[in-house]
Amino acid sequence: MFLLRIEDIDRTRCRPEFETAIAEDLTWLGLVWDRPVRRQSDHLDDYRRALARLEAAGLLYPCFCTRREILAEIAAAAAAPHAPAPGPDGPLYPGTCRTLAGATRAARIAAGEGYALRLDMEGARRQAGDLSWTDLDEGVVEARPELFGDVVLARKETPTSYHLAVTVDDAIQGVTLVTRGEDLRTATHVHRLLQALLGLAMPSYRFHRLLTDAAGRRLAKRDHAETLRALRQAGHTPAEVRALLDA
Repeated sequence: MFLLRIEDIDRTRCRPEFETAIAEDLTWLGLVWDRPVRRQSDHLDDYRRALARLEAAGLLYPCFCTRREILAEIAAAAAAPHAPAPGPDGPLYPGTCRTLAGATRAARIAAGEGYALRLDMEGARRQAGDLSWTDLDEGVVEARPELFGDVVLARKETPTSYHLAVTVDDAIQGVTLVTRGEDLRTATHVHRLLQALLGLAMPSYRFHRLLTDAAGRRLAKRDHAETLRALRQAGHTPAEVRALLDA
């Protein structure tokens, strides 16, 4: 069974016409998916419940740091003799707000300060214990979510992160095999931890190579890479496009 999911949590970049175009292009390509389509923006309560469970377990804390403040602190830490190694997504959050007193947190929230909700990774690892996940190509993989540090799970403008949303979605939709691009392989370490903390079933995983141009550069919208719609308009047939993917 093939599922189509619309991951539209970032409402500043998501438009109905984009969703329509996705369905049209995939239908043209010959794909048929199970319905109804899950649209993340329709299920915000599912993510709020997950956040509430993590908060009840004492694993979330509000982070009031701006991006500029975080970068400044990271830059200062980089000059220290034992600077922390960067994670898969770049420099790790230094934990500035992790030890704020509860009264201080409450006062700053009441004052209207913006904040993100971060996962206390050290506490989460203690609660979850040793974890692993199954890659159908590589076998059993030891989960090392600590490589990501205290990841953000929600922000004021976005009520859930990619990590939390897809983990909850996979469980609710009964997904047994997650197939994602190679660039998201390391994110599975965080997803496995969230599954354990939230009591969710663990699917198996497989990762496909990324689509690249003739020079080996990853295809991306920001680089004006050729789209499926452009191939359609250029007169290519679905069979020709599928053959390109197999090349």
